[in-house]
Amino acid sequence: MAGPGPLSGRTLLMSGGSRGIGLAIGVAAGRLGANVALLAKTGTPDPRLPGTVHTAAAEIEAAGGKALAVVGDVRDEADVQRAVDETVARFGGIDFCLNNASALAPLKTEELPLKRFDLMQQIQLRGTFLLTRTALPHLRRSSHAHILSLSPPVNLAPHWMGLHPAYTMAKYGMTLLTLGWAAELADAGIGANALWPRTLIATAAVKNLLGGDASMERARSPEIMADAAVAILQRPPRECTGQTFIDEDVLRAEGVTDFSRYGGGPDVALDLYVDP
Repeated sequence: MAGPGPLSGRTLLMSGGSRGIGLAIGVAAGRLGANVALLAKTGTPDPRLPGTVHTAAAEIEAAGGKALAVVGDVRDEADVQRAVDETVARFGGIDFCLNNASALAPLKTEELPLKRFDLMQQIQLRGTFLLTRTALPHLRRSSHAHILSLSPPVNLAPHWMGLHPAYTMAKYGMTLLTLGWAAELADAGIGANALWPRTLIATAAVKNLLGGDASMERARSPEIMADAAVAILQRPPRECTGQTFIDEDVLRAEGVTDFSRYGGGPDVALDLYVDP
């Protein structure tokens, strides 16, 4: 019988996670023995998208972790408080706060409806702030606390800034909040970092909004982000903080040299905000 994993006894609270990168991170954390609580809106099957928060929880438990599924909206204060309260009641505390939920609308300014603009700002900024703020009293009690946001390094080069300014601003906002927390919470020993993929990742959002099957064939699997995320969460939080990590760089530092396991075509393209 396998012994306890390196994240045994640790609890991860994540926004989203019904599918894609969030689900892969939850499964990877569960495989290492973590308790994983998911706050996500998809409580019943959606014909347009795979998975629900309940099927995600089942996958995490099948991987060896313990899971809690909470149906709710990361923008709603009552839902987030309920998710935090249920997580603490079930698992005794919170060690990791993972800001995964995002809305994707990579459109030019004149093409972007105001409703979609508002949605991105509310989920990416309000949701990230609200989940972290609500979890913070419990993170302060942890001996190994991390905040991890899935957001890019802030690159102000016109090549990146001009692609879709509203979406870029929303994602950069997540990063700026996280770097702010790294400074604000340094004395508390809470690590706060951002993580972003170097390449396209094979998710439903990429298939539906960023190029369909052709993009999926070039993309890497979500497991590359999952492996990078759990590697960061195992690092000492006082030493690992204030960074904007790229998945491939994290894994190279862990000794990974062969990335073929994650798929992707030979012309895997650099994703947003990473200089060529």
